[in-house]
Amino acid sequence: MPIASRQALLPANLLSLAVSAALLAPAAQAAFVEDSSANLVMTNIYLNRDFREGDGQNKREEWGQGFLLDIQSGYTEGTVGFGLDALGMLGVKLDSGGGRTGTDLLPVQDDGGTPDEFSRLGLTAKVKASATELRYGSHVPELPVVKASDSRLLPQVFEGGLLTSSELAGLTFTGGRLDKVIDRASTNSEDMLLNSKNKRFPGGIAADHLDLAGLDYQFNTNLKGRYFYAELDDIYRQNFFNLLASYPMGGGTLAADLRLMLSDDTGAANAGKVDNRALNGILSYAHSGHKLSLNYQDMSGDTGYAYIDGSDPYLVNFSQINDFANPDEKSWQARYDYNFAALGLPGLSALARYTRGDDATVIGSAKSGGEWERDLELKYVVQSGPAKNLYVRLRNASFHSDFARDADENRVIVGYTLPIW
Repeated sequence: MPIASRQALLPANLLSLAVSAALLAPAAQAAFVEDSSANLVMTNIYLNRDFREGDGQNKREEWGQGFLLDIQSGYTEGTVGFGLDALGMLGVKLDSGGGRTGTDLLPVQDDGGTPDEFSRLGLTAKVKASATELRYGSHVPELPVVKASDSRLLPQVFEGGLLTSSELAGLTFTGGRLDKVIDRASTNSEDMLLNSKNKRFPGGIAADHLDLAGLDYQFNTNLKGRYFYAELDDIYRQNFFNLLASYPMGGGTLAADLRLMLSDDTGAANAGKVDNRALNGILSYAHSGHKLSLNYQDMSGDTGYAYIDGSDPYLVNFSQINDFANPDEKSWQARYDYNFAALGLPGLSALARYTRGDDATVIGSAKSGGEWERDLELKYVVQSGPAKNLYVRLRNASFHSDFARDADENRVIVGYTLPIW
């Protein structure tokens, strides 16, 4: 049996054992089963990225199918409840090869090829008392200081422990330690690396763990505040401040999202100096299906923005291809969204955005440069019938830079979530 096939069977067998254990739970633990759920998330992606200049690979083009079985148990009865969640993940190659690898849809092997399939299993034990929950195992976090990327066949998964507590009205505490990561196109649990896009930092700098703590407070229905602290061991530490406001105005909604991330090196400073202040924000207005957003992002300090490799930086101008987070870079974005339900076509939506960055310091020289990206997207979600909630998403991007390779990209994404129970 091929190695890839054996890898696929292993998660299936372990997952079967986990489900069987839940179904055989004593009657006294009925909530463990009765409150459980299972969904099969299916994602089909075709990705084509053409590089328009520079040396090296000139094209990345692959097509794959992802399956994610998400099983979440309830909790055992009592003051302290226990539960177990499982993520069974399988990626299948539909087309690749011929020097077109590297889209992050599929793993790249030592010989430059890609496997026919790859799989992994994530188990998470959980304990809950009152409004406080501790989860240890696999996580797909969406936090300002660590946001797992989920834009490929399988999501990036972090391993470790996270605690959330909402004992006080309006206030949520999040804290924990993450010590390993499994990237989108990988089956291996590895140390977290510092992102080194455009040589902002030395490549291959690994950390033993990430510690984090944060507070979310809902001041009222229109205003929310957030603060998070994170430390990537012996590399960097960050303080994040965030205000989110939303108010009715003129029949529509005016919203603002203001963010400040302060980053510096810590401990042994294995990546050298880290010194960045990322001030960024969004001002938007939505009315009758239309939504116009204006973004601004300012990088100051001696270095670019620091974040974990493979993850999505929590920046307002992070786009389909680029992040606009080089040293000294100032960028702005104009974005327009439209929901065609306003025209009697529910399920259909579109967006167009243009992002421009200037004054970016080019690492290794005394020069500065600019870059821009234009993104277009059309999405349709089936509203009724046997295929209800199936969606088709078309994405197109064009990126041009004075110091990085220009690229054009197209993605076709078809997804569906099947509720099992």
